Amino acid sequence: MQVFAELCPAPPGWQVPWTEIRERFGWVRGLAGVPQDAVHHAEGDVEVHTRMACEALAALPEWRARPVDERVRLFAAVLMHDVAKPRCTRVDADGRITAHGHSRRGDLMVRRILWELGAPVPWREHVAALVRHHQVPFWALERPDLQQIAFRVSLLARNDDLVLLATADILGRVCGDAGEVLENIALYGEYCAEQRCLDGPRVFPSDHARFWYFRKPGRDPDYAAYDDTRLTVTVLSGLPGVGKDHWIAANRPGLPVVSLDRLRAELGVSPRGDQRPVAAAAYELARGHLRAGRSFVWNATNVSRMLREQCTGPMADYRGRVEMVALEAPPHVLRERNHGRPAPVPDTVIERFVRRWETPDLTEAHRVSWLTTA
Repeated sequence: MQVFAELCPAPPGWQVPWTEIRERFGWVRGLAGVPQDAVHHAEGDVEVHTRMACEALAALPEWRARPVDERVRLFAAVLMHDVAKPRCTRVDADGRITAHGHSRRGDLMVRRILWELGAPVPWREHVAALVRHHQVPFWALERPDLQQIAFRVSLLARNDDLVLLATADILGRVCGDAGEVLENIALYGEYCAEQRCLDGPRVFPSDHARFWYFRKPGRDPDYAAYDDTRLTVTVLSGLPGVGKDHWIAANRPGLPVVSLDRLRAELGVSPRGDQRPVAAAAYELARGHLRAGRSFVWNATNVSRMLREQCTGPMADYRGRVEMVALEAPPHVLRERNHGRPAPVPDTVIERFVRRWETPDLTEAHRVSWLTTA
């Protein structure tokens, strides 16, 4: 991505142009003055740490040896890895400083920032996934679900990228346990190599095997699950104005559609109102199709993973094949389309959707398509 390519350290000096970076990005300036726990971050505030982490990355021989496009993408991830700390940092009555949830919140913020900058979807999602998981190598060896975490990272980004990001993060700190944490990061990299998911996506016997691996803890990833699906459900995901109805008309003509917008209109519920009656009506319609073994389309915004799971769970239980279609358009296109609708969605509602937006990934469905409708 061009804006990061212009700022990425390059030979022969490999210098981090911090003054230019601060001038270019308001979210970088927003890191200044945000306090950190002095035990693990004695170097200073979040901006100081971020600059030091970028400099540490630029000094790593493994990063310098990467192709230019990979260097730029990793540099963007390190630059943005703590972008959510200003919104997550709390100081309690005893002066203890915490930033709980900043990795997940960072994923959401990175997606929005890069979407507004016009980043390609795969590039954006790779960076967002690295930010979301950037603390994983610090403690992953203690997790009972380590294998599933490592496989998920491999499908969304790359674990060798995650290892370099975590290494730069630790080298960009002043803390007493840096050596121990660096050892944990190295062990995580070795584990990923053993599990065949270090520098590429973990390969499963089939999309059905992958789908059920992520739905059943402890499942053997090499088990070639018998595909007993009896219908296909196309689950749409996209912000208001992205063109879901148009896509259905062009690509799924003739299939029954469970449309939350349509039900909302029939029930007289506004986008700002209580959505529970709408959801209940939608699930009842869906259950009818599932019981009959009839393929159909689920048409809703579905911008969060939690909302998607509420509909894909029953679909899986009824032996449905889940195919997700993630539709996108640039911000200005969405605004124009929404304002041109007979009943525009209020801007406040769209803003709420954007703040919760998680792009569907291959751990959620048999198949995922990422499409731009602009």
